[in-house]
Amino acid sequence: MISKAVRTILHALSYGNIEVEAARKLADLKKLDAMKIFWKKLDTKVYNKEHEVPIRLYFPSEEMMEEGISGKQSFPVLLFFHGGGWVTESVETYDRVCARMAQATGQIVASVEYRLAPEHRFPVPFEDCYEAAKALYTNRSILHTEPDRITVMGDSAGGNLTAAVALKARDTGDFKIERQILIYPALNNCYTEESPYPSVRENGKDYLLTAVKMQDYLDLYKSSPEDLLNPYFAPLKEPDLRNMPRTLILTAEFDPLRDEGEDYGRRLREAGNQVEMHRIPDALHGYFALGIQFLHVRESFGYINGFLENNGV
Repeated sequence: MISKAVRTILHALSYGNIEVEAARKLADLKKLDAMKIFWKKLDTKVYNKEHEVPIRLYFPSEEMMEEGISGKQSFPVLLFFHGGGWVTESVETYDRVCARMAQATGQIVASVEYRLAPEHRFPVPFEDCYEAAKALYTNRSILHTEPDRITVMGDSAGGNLTAAVALKARDTGDFKIERQILIYPALNNCYTEESPYPSVRENGKDYLLTAVKMQDYLDLYKSSPEDLLNPYFAPLKEPDLRNMPRTLILTAEFDPLRDEGEDYGRRLREAGNQVEMHRIPDALHGYFALGIQFLHVRESFGYINGFLENNGV
């Protein structure tokens, strides 16, 4: 349970609308990390038309780094899209998260530097992610990859992008995604009192990520009101969820996005897909970016590794 004292602090911090520059400066503080020199990583790129999309690769070991790049051996890969409301955060600010993920799973992590809103509104960030996935799944990247050993994954807005990429891959047949992992994903198109989800009202004021901020993020991401009904913008708007990848969804108890993530999981299951869902007790939105020493993070990696192992990765 969250203590009364912690609730008081959370309440004090949960205020206001999104100020883009201030939010980005706050996120950039995470770039200052003395542990960076110990991480095994490599920067590469793919292309979305003429735009260069940076991708940072994280390796669990020096040996896997050498063999993975040389093409001598194929390794499992987590293709990762970071969170930040489509507006803040970056590969750089998620350095520690992705380096830890490579160590905790034993897989190569490919983190995508998609362009951010409001300078680049929908569908630009989504298309950057889709082209990165397409390059990886069709072996047009520096890594030698086997499509059935790739898992697409993201947290928050990155969970939205993951679900949207999986939907488009199914719709187009450009490549086949076997697995997706959605961590407290943003999947709906409304965070006002009109929302059908109780968690928006129950958790939308006092738990850091507020309903007001979520609505701001949507407004900064969309290009037009019509985007709100586009399933690649809001995956819950997709009426047909058949033939989707095997899915792991992790939600946080005190998160305004909790119910929509769980509703998406139920709808995927009802459409005949294999779905595993877990609600992390006492967790807030954004917990996955905390250190591995945190109980919620360790619990999550237990579920993630179990999901990957059970699917033969």
